[in-house]
Formats: sequence, C-alpha cells, structure tokens
Amino acid sequence: MASRNERQATDGAGEPTGGAPGEQAGHSREFRAHELAEAAGITARTLRFYRERKLLPPPRREGRIAWYDEHHLARLRSITALLSRGHTLGGIADLLDAFEKGRDVRSAAEVMGLDSTVVTPFSEETPVRLTPEELADYFQGEVTVDNLAASLDLGYVAIDGDEFVHTSRRLLEGSAELVAKGIPLADVLEAGRELRAQTDEIAATFARLLRSHLLPRERSTDPGELNQLLARVAPVAKQIVEAELGLALDRRVRAELEEWLAGRTDGEGLDAVDEVGD
Repeated sequence: MASRNERQATDGAGEPTGGAPGEQAGHSREFRAHELAEAAGITARTLRFYRERKLLPPPRREGRIAWYDEHHLARLRSITALLSRGHTLGGIADLLDAFEKGRDVRSAAEVMGLDSTVVTPFSEETPVRLTPEELADYFQGEVTVDNLAASLDLGYVAIDGDEFVHTSRRLLEGSAELVAKGIPLADVLEAGRELRAQTDEIAATFARLLRSHLLPRERSTDPGELNQLLARVAPVAKQIVEAELGLALDRRVRAELEEWLAGRTDGEGLDAVDEVGD
C-alpha cells in the first residue's frame, strides 16, 4: 500500500543485486523478517506484534524460513502512516480487513468499465488511484469500516493490488469538499446512494428511448457501430439532463432558502415582541 514515490525509492537502493537471497528472477523481492522490519523502519519486536495482531497476511514458508514480499512492506508502511494520522491499531485492523474483503466486491476494471467491448461514452470521469493513507487524508479521519464498505458497495471505490481506485476524481473531490465543510462522510455517502437511485431512473428513461426507437433501426450488432450510435446520442442526453437538473436545483434550493429565511424572520420577530413585553 506504499505510494508511488515510496515504491520508486524501494525499487532503487533497496533491492539486492546479483541474484541475492530473497530475490527470484522475474519476481518481486522477498525479505526475511529482520530485513522487512528494517525496510519498513520498525523494530523486529514491532513486526512480531503486528503479526500477532493479524495485521499482516501470513508469509510464504520455505522450510523454517518465513519469506515476506513487497505487499507486506506496503502494508507495514500503510499501518505506520495511518497510526501517524491518529487511527488506532484496532481501527486499522478493521480497515485492513475490510480492504481485503473488498478485493472480492468489485474489481477496478468493472468500476472503470474496462470489462466490455461496448464503450458507453456518457461518463467523462477520471479514475484516481489512492493508497489507504491518501484516502484517509482526503476525508479527515472519517474513513471508517462502515464508510469504506458503503463506498465499495456504491462502486465509488474498488481495490487494485495495494491501492484503491476511485471511479471519479470529481466525485472524490466533491465528496471531500462536503466533508471539509462539516457534512459527515456517512451522510455524504447516504446522499450518494439516494442520488444513485434517482439518476438510475433518469438513465432508464433514456435507455428505454434508445431501445424503443434507435436500436430497432440498427441492422448490425457490431460493437464498433453501436459505439458510434452511442457517441452521437450521448451529448444530447447529457445536455437535457444537465438542463433539467439545473432547473430542479433552482426550484428546490430556492424553496429551502425561502423556508429557512422565513423561520429566521419569524423567530427574530418573536424575540422583538418578547423584548417589548419585558
């Protein structure tokens, strides 16, 4: 779970040369326990403690020798980074357990839509790769097990190797900004779940139009030709949705503001009456 800079630094001076023990041709470097502790900047005693707390996956055994790899090193660096950000070992253990379980929830390829020959050009989102500690920094310590599970379930994040892949930089930065302004991450994610249901309904409306009126005219099932059709439809669909969303936001937010201001005005008026009565 090390950052790219950390991995690049490790790939340099940290690797033995000339076929040293623990390195196999074509494979990532392996470490004995004392080498792993030294590379991670911790003591051998701390490493044993982390193993006892099951914060590390089991090493590869070769006779009586335990071999650790770069994934173990990345995990140790993430533990150190999360501890420095105020997380407890118990909380880190829960997060890492959720991280491991999340590997089976949804692959990064699925989140980024790379598992299909048909390209749907409606989304223009840029995925973002994050280490666990970088994700924790984005949300100011609110990356709990429940919030991580909700993000995985929503498909906001997936797990690829030792990193998270967030499906959208705009969603990531927008959510982080809401949290920074004081909205709990759990509420942001719940709002995201509600928006997902509502936008799915909007998308279903366009999908029905596509299926009922445009696809019947297509004589070919070639993915390339279908992709061209979708490329022509996408800008129009997004233009209509953006216009309707803007109008709806105007209506609903204006109504909320007027109701809130009316309540404030009524309250101030009552306070003034009370002052006169005194």
